Amino acid sequence: MGRSLGSVFKRAHAVELRGIHIPHNKATAEQPTTQMPLPSKIVLPMRQHVGAPCVPQVKRRQQVEVGQLVGHSDAHMSADIFSPVSGIVREIRQIHYSDGRSDEAVVIEPDGEQLVHQSVAPPQVSDFAGLIEALSHSGIVGLGGGGFPAHVKMDTDLSGIDTWLVNGAECEPYLSTDYREMMEHPDTILEGIKTCLDLSGIKRSLICIEDNKPRAIELLRTMSADDPRIDVFELPARYPQGASRVILRNVMGLSVPRGGHLTDVGALLYNVTTMSEIGRYLRTGMPLIKRRLTVMGDAIARPQNLEVYIGTPISEILEYCGCAPGPRKVIIGGPMMGTTQVELDVPIVRQNCGLLAFGVNGPVVPPVSACIKCSRCIDNCPIRLSPIDIHKAYTARDVKALDRLMADLCVECGTCSYVCPSKQPLVQSTHLARALLRSEQRKAKGRR
Repeated sequence: MGRSLGSVFKRAHAVELRGIHIPHNKATAEQPTTQMPLPSKIVLPMRQHVGAPCVPQVKRRQQVEVGQLVGHSDAHMSADIFSPVSGIVREIRQIHYSDGRSDEAVVIEPDGEQLVHQSVAPPQVSDFAGLIEALSHSGIVGLGGGGFPAHVKMDTDLSGIDTWLVNGAECEPYLSTDYREMMEHPDTILEGIKTCLDLSGIKRSLICIEDNKPRAIELLRTMSADDPRIDVFELPARYPQGASRVILRNVMGLSVPRGGHLTDVGALLYNVTTMSEIGRYLRTGMPLIKRRLTVMGDAIARPQNLEVYIGTPISEILEYCGCAPGPRKVIIGGPMMGTTQVELDVPIVRQNCGLLAFGVNGPVVPPVSACIKCSRCIDNCPIRLSPIDIHKAYTARDVKALDRLMADLCVECGTCSYVCPSKQPLVQSTHLARALLRSEQRKAKGRR
């Protein structure tokens, strides 16, 4: 193993790299993180994760403190929600999102005291089962955007797993939150990795970073030099390098069977900031209550990497960063996989990592023209799908064709739409196709 592990993997698992080169636009990458002051209110939706929504554990007019549990579900697939502030619960109400979803939310008015709840204390962990149990009370989810509960992902059969991948690729344009985590908190990243390796018995960990982040690569290589189980794998800067199936193939030369998981081929994958939060939680006992965002766009007067309290309304973040009035487009996340917002009073939740605002000179939706059969969407798809055929099958509502075309394997990276000269709505159609396919598969199971 040792220091040459990354280069050994490169030689052994050289594969054809698909995807695209796109402008990085990471102007905030070398800006240290700043802390946003307390907002006027905190809005905590009860669904900030994959799985069952939480149920409010507090009542109107109740006093709460920092780190206090405010949302919980008895379901296995869920993640507790904690107050990031001390203050008064003003209301519990429904909030509505741009995509039509609604959610129950606890609204807290901060008192400015930031008193810490008595339950906050470093957990005592001595084995892997204890680590899983501790993380089930941490509120930590996948912070690369997926929102999968961290403790649930760990709760699996480890007998066939030999590699713990740590995803520091951050290939999405504009975003530099993971990069700042690597530069500012390499100690908690490595503490999280070492604890997970020690308690799980997994043999090695590869921290996977794109080669456009040489300072982070050098820093983590230097700081992990005393542990032969840990190495840094240098990835070519190519979008969507950070997608789980893509990073698995490009690092280990492996593919996940359809319907399977990375654990089926011997790997676990965690985002680098998720791993850092694990290290931080084990050290302090403070659950996940803050989130770093990259705030950028031509409508933003003061672009920056900003640490905010989870539940802070988007409108207050934009105002703090000097957003011009009436931005044409606001996106939570990055430009490729983010979600356009209509209502700006909704809050930042724990899996968000970017906030982009564009004005009159920002991007516009181009007109759609007829497909010219150039095959660029097929040639560049990192999963080797045929987006144009999926688009046609979805338009015809041909579920059998969608199944044959394996639309369910799409990672919705947006590469197909980006390269399409006719500007066909390929990623949008595939998103809807996946939903249709899942719906029909559930109906078929119900009939059996």
